[in-house]
Amino acid sequence: MPLGQRAGDKSDSRYCGVEVLDFPAGDGLPAVLTHSLSSAFDFLLAPLVDPEYRPTPGAVLPVAASDLVLSPSQWSSHIVGKISEWIDLDSEDEQLRLDSELTLKQEIAWATHLSLQSETVDSWEWWNSFRLLCEHSSQLYVALDILSSLPSMNSLGRWFGEPVRAAILQTDAFLTNARGYPCLSKRHQTLLTGFFNHSVQVIISGRSNHNVSQVSEGVLSGDENHTEDTPTRHALSPYLEYMAYLYQRMDPLPEQERFEINYRDFLQSPLQPLMDNLEAQTYETFEKDTVKYTQYQRAIAKALVDKVSEDEVSTTRTVLMVVGAGRGPLVRASLQAAEETGRKLKVYAVEKNPNAVITLHSLIKLEGWESMVTIISSDMRCWDAPEKADILVSELLGSFGDNELSPECLDGAQRFLKPDGISIPSSYTSFVQPVTASKLHNDIKAHKDIAHFETAYVVKLHRVARLAPPQEVFSFTHPNFSPKVSNQRYTKLQFELPQDTGSCLVHGFAGYFDAVLYKDVHLGIEPNTCTPNMFSWFPIFFPLRKPIYVPSESPIEVHFWRCCGATKVWYEWALVAPSPSPIHNSNGRSYWVGL
Repeated sequence: MPLGQRAGDKSDSRYCGVEVLDFPAGDGLPAVLTHSLSSAFDFLLAPLVDPEYRPTPGAVLPVAASDLVLSPSQWSSHIVGKISEWIDLDSEDEQLRLDSELTLKQEIAWATHLSLQSETVDSWEWWNSFRLLCEHSSQLYVALDILSSLPSMNSLGRWFGEPVRAAILQTDAFLTNARGYPCLSKRHQTLLTGFFNHSVQVIISGRSNHNVSQVSEGVLSGDENHTEDTPTRHALSPYLEYMAYLYQRMDPLPEQERFEINYRDFLQSPLQPLMDNLEAQTYETFEKDTVKYTQYQRAIAKALVDKVSEDEVSTTRTVLMVVGAGRGPLVRASLQAAEETGRKLKVYAVEKNPNAVITLHSLIKLEGWESMVTIISSDMRCWDAPEKADILVSELLGSFGDNELSPECLDGAQRFLKPDGISIPSSYTSFVQPVTASKLHNDIKAHKDIAHFETAYVVKLHRVARLAPPQEVFSFTHPNFSPKVSNQRYTKLQFELPQDTGSCLVHGFAGYFDAVLYKDVHLGIEPNTCTPNMFSWFPIFFPLRKPIYVPSESPIEVHFWRCCGATKVWYEWALVAPSPSPIHNSNGRSYWVGL
């Protein structure tokens, strides 16, 4: 039974399991499963093989139960197998090491025969060795053991970028509240809430340390001779009820998160509006971002007030050009800013997409703006303006600021601007930070080619661990009336991880932008300064071909290049420390082509 209903959340974290501590010999497993399911647990973590077993010639594997005692659907839906804890593949004792290897193969083969969805092994060392030996296989997941003492939050935080499937919560980790019931410390509560938000299932493990219910040990141990006339409450039910309490008191997912939930960790190629004509559905999605256009309207209003004093309001008409007008949201924002400030406005709406121009004409006619708005069906780089503009407004920013060629487009369009003209945006800066992102790495790896690792993706980051604060990469300012300077850039960055983070893996770099539209009006997705409730941009992800191991307290050094050719712009990136990676080169892909 799920822990509860939370608006917008359909993840596996709603389900809670319980660990079977004693080996359920004979037909004990069905009894334990029936009792646990009737007590509202959703699945069992159970040993597959008698823990006393050691391989001998001709011996039959002493499994916990025949595959016939449960149906195939019960095995696959309600049982998680636990590999024998005595297995030690790295033992210095040769016989133990050989026995371990043989038994592990036998137990995995048995689990495969049962169609189990997952099984657990013991310790982080196992996990780290396994994923390296298996070349970071996407079929490997982590089950974290949660004890009474927790490491630092930085150390815990790195796990949110790893493939954590379950958290095994020991009963010894629980405190006792004033009524004698189990509860968790604030730090444990914070950790569990984070797990719930990342689709991590909780498994309760251990003996009951709270005398709030009674239950026969015969049922819990799987004693096949045990009988009772009346149903008994599971000894660990109070712990399950506390998990349900924690889950149910979480706030519902905000509307924006519900809108974005299907985009979590979903890799998308960045839009290329300079090369491609956007579709109506894409326009409609972005036009729904009222926060973005409210910021634009604020910036335009401030610029109009600065351009036209109160004494000049009745005699001065400001010329404003929207370059890349789309279907008209910036035109609307500009006219609303003029109405708000009482300024007169003449608008040129420049748009290269002929399909969007059709919509623009319909909008202008519908709103009665014919006397104020002139529509120009042209690429801004080719148009000869009949007059200079006081204000130049554009919506060419990408997830990384400049990745949709805003610098190149605005450098060409600024010829429309008066010497004292205002560009909105006036500047923007890109940022990156190293991340652990196992899921993204595996999704790219599934393509089985290097080209996909040399592509920057737009992605709603979710199952990632941000390892260090973002740092600035490239900055651009508009207008730039200085002699022509190349928009090619190079930056070297060094990140220091918090001392208590511990060792980790870097799968790539998350990229963001922050833009100054005008004066104090900002727009961006950089985590420390991001515009709240805005969804037009997701971060950009620069992957590494192979994950880089970062020892504790080791710095991370990365180099980024923005390269400009005659007809295209591309990025290059490479890790230098703690160990070098190849230079990743997005040149040759179709991204950002169209200069």
